[in-house]
Amino acid sequence: MDTTQLLKGVLDVAVLAVVAQEDGYGYDVVRRLRAAGLEDVGDASVYGTLRRLYAGGSLTSYVVPSDEGPHRKYYGITPLGRQELGEQRQTWAAFADTMTGLLAGSTGNTVPLERRRRTGSEGTR
Repeated sequence: MDTTQLLKGVLDVAVLAVVAQEDGYGYDVVRRLRAAGLEDVGDASVYGTLRRLYAGGSLTSYVVPSDEGPHRKYYGITPLGRQELGEQRQTWAAFADTMTGLLAGSTGNTVPLERRRRTGSEGTR
């Protein structure tokens, strides 16, 4: 399965999750995403995502001088970003549960994704 489209849909939350663990500069975030298993993530996609999340108020930034080249722009998560990450975790859990049920061929006793999102219900099997 080509994961390119899947990656586009989850890159924001993946970047938020990485930065929530520890502040990082652009290439550091790329490296950590790849180390976590997202080997196909592109540098330009991550840099664009960092800029977009910063512009949206989910990330903050600061510059750290470097003795080995240009200064590095680090990103950290804001309270808004933490809230967004928490909401995305719930959405992802519900979505993953739905897909797992579909792929297993067992859709009988699951709570529909939209209802889980509204109520926060985990669903039953």
